[in-house]
Amino acid sequence: MSMWRKSSTVRSLAQAILLLFWSAMTGWGSEPKGSSSHGTNIFAPASTPAKSIADLSVFVLVVTGIIFIVVFVLLVYSVVKFRGRARDAGREPAQVYGSTQIEVAWTIIPILIVVVLFLATARVIHAIQDAPEPAGAVQVTVIGHQYWWEFRYPRLGIVTANELHIPVSDPGHPIPTFLQLLSADTDHSFWVPELAGKTDLIPNHPNRMWLDPQHTGVFLGQCAQYCGTQHAKMLLRVSVDGAEDFAAWVRAQQTSAVEDAGAIAGRRVFESNACMNCHAVAGTAADGRFGPDLTHLMSRATIAAGAAKNTHENLRLWIQDPSRIKPGSLMPAMQLSDPDLDAVVSYMETLR
Repeated sequence: MSMWRKSSTVRSLAQAILLLFWSAMTGWGSEPKGSSSHGTNIFAPASTPAKSIADLSVFVLVVTGIIFIVVFVLLVYSVVKFRGRARDAGREPAQVYGSTQIEVAWTIIPILIVVVLFLATARVIHAIQDAPEPAGAVQVTVIGHQYWWEFRYPRLGIVTANELHIPVSDPGHPIPTFLQLLSADTDHSFWVPELAGKTDLIPNHPNRMWLDPQHTGVFLGQCAQYCGTQHAKMLLRVSVDGAEDFAAWVRAQQTSAVEDAGAIAGRRVFESNACMNCHAVAGTAADGRFGPDLTHLMSRATIAAGAAKNTHENLRLWIQDPSRIKPGSLMPAMQLSDPDLDAVVSYMETLR
């Protein structure tokens, strides 16, 4: 009876492990086709690089899972089969010496497994890192700063921050986006889990990666390399737009800042303080490069690299005292009077 119970336990454990592997594989292969907003679910790849990495991970998980189950079952069997009994007290167990066939098998089989895993991994790395850039690809230069992202589209003449817009890539007519990754200060890491794997931004060492998302929506990302105090709030958003929406976004971003007579007082405050030394606003004297380009600030859903929603209240608080939203950020508090602060916020809200 005791032996039957132990066998039943082994079977239950094996079934539970298999169920976990099946759940992981099912979740990995699922894609939120109809969703327009996405999180950081590595089990829902929406781009070729991410899917290649996910498929490789599932393959490795299955192989190592099988090894685990085999070793676990043999271990439990050995513990149950050859456990000590009362009648064996004081007796030395039978001594069994090595078998050449078994030793050769447990040497060759692990070597073959390692070779297979190595070749599978090398194939995926080569396919992702050495993919050729087609003529119609979108080019974006990504520059990591403490603690925000700068996006430059050299062919389109666009500079923006923290929210990357790229076109959806139809498998029949792929339009991939190739990113050149640079750093302005320390090490950063660009990671949008549903679109691609992590790639580091290293000072004086350009890297590159590419994305070809298969459906539209907003994908969330994060700096995955500790880069300082506010590393955890160095967030990013990738908006994958349809062809028409992306073209409209490009046209809007290529225009200069809108002149609003009602916000002229705020513009004067902006240009008379240190704001213009760090930030740029196209069509004005502001041409700073230390902070994000503000030409189309209000077209972004968030401020402070995703740390807060882009609302009137948050924008006012961010300008008044950045440390209230993002402690340790390099943006100084300008110590503006309430009238000047309100005027600057009103001016910022015209930058669409």
